[in-house]
Amino acid sequence: MPEYIPTQGNLEQRAAFQDMRFGMFIHWGIYSVLGDGEWVMYQQKIPYKTYKKLTKFFNPQDFDAKEWVQIAKSAGMKYITITTRHHDSFSMFNTEASPYNIVDGTPYGKDPLKELAAECKKEGITLNFYYSLLDWAREDYGFGKKIVDGYPVDTDWDSYITFMKTQLTELLTNYGEIGVIWFDGHWDRKKANWHYNEIYSLIHELSPTTLIANNHHLQPIPGEDIQTFERDLPGENKGGYSAGVKVSQLPLESCATMAKSWGFNLNDKKFKTTKQLIHFLVNAAGRNGNLLLNVGPMPNGEIQSEFVETLKEVGQWTAKYGESIYGSRGNVIKPQPWGTITQKDKVLYVHVLKPTQEPYIFIPELNEKIISAAAFDGTSKIKFKQVREGVFLYPGEDFDTEIDGIIKLNIR
Repeated sequence: MPEYIPTQGNLEQRAAFQDMRFGMFIHWGIYSVLGDGEWVMYQQKIPYKTYKKLTKFFNPQDFDAKEWVQIAKSAGMKYITITTRHHDSFSMFNTEASPYNIVDGTPYGKDPLKELAAECKKEGITLNFYYSLLDWAREDYGFGKKIVDGYPVDTDWDSYITFMKTQLTELLTNYGEIGVIWFDGHWDRKKANWHYNEIYSLIHELSPTTLIANNHHLQPIPGEDIQTFERDLPGENKGGYSAGVKVSQLPLESCATMAKSWGFNLNDKKFKTTKQLIHFLVNAAGRNGNLLLNVGPMPNGEIQSEFVETLKEVGQWTAKYGESIYGSRGNVIKPQPWGTITQKDKVLYVHVLKPTQEPYIFIPELNEKIISAAAFDGTSKIKFKQVREGVFLYPGEDFDTEIDGIIKLNIR
């Protein structure tokens, strides 16, 4: 691919994206009708001709863009990334490229992304679009066909590329400013010629400040502005998708679920606790990354109550401690058994996520000169000792680490 030189506006948007630190991921489509996750068509081997009957049952009368945005905003989320088209081929927006969409194909007959875009703009929330490269239904994708010299055999691959360009043009011209185009599905065809040089150039030409993320589980390629980590923190591979992937200098983002599934799943009860989610957010920021936390709305358009209640509790934490997350940068030190550190200007926020056995917290290889140390709320000063090997903090027995004990260090 030709050399990609980001514009000044693009670079500024990257910094703004990093400042946000926390976003809401929304997986929503006709698959929600079956209540078995977003991969139900593939996993249950439902033929496309049968699966598309779901459009007749998809009528989300309880969808309320204002309510969704308020849930995100109250949680402390600064952006929303929503699925415009998932692997099942169904488009959740008004598109001229295919009749298989929510406006033309369902009794609902309206474009929820239009309403969401208007509400996000009103409330100062950045709107991003997820877009699937993989398609289980379209003939010109040729799902399952062998790839020869970059192209699926006996398939009009160029037609599919044109289709994607048409839809991306619609998404970038009909919904106001879009913060990120978030691709997924590359991993289905690692050897295919995805025409990224054309697709990425199209995006950057239509909207120079729109960032590009691609969840391909590989090193970033020219034209991409964000590096993603699925179900993982940057530099880890607990989710199994990041083997051999090194952390780049691009803005970083971890995406994660609040339970197990991305799309609505009636049987999914593996709900993460408020504490787990706050720790994920803090650990992501400490590694200089964002957290994109997913909800899968129900087929009626509501976000299920379990998610709403937990996000409300997360919001109580971000309202009080968000100063240590928003606008911060990470990688001050390597992750420690006790937690991590975020930095903003001349302030270091020491996040103690796990109490230590010792009466002190040791921060290795911290060379900045510390002027003062205090509890986050400023009610008590904290003793410290700075030596060549690092810093010893002595927070005392009353220091609360139930969720996240935060110590503010002012540095020179």
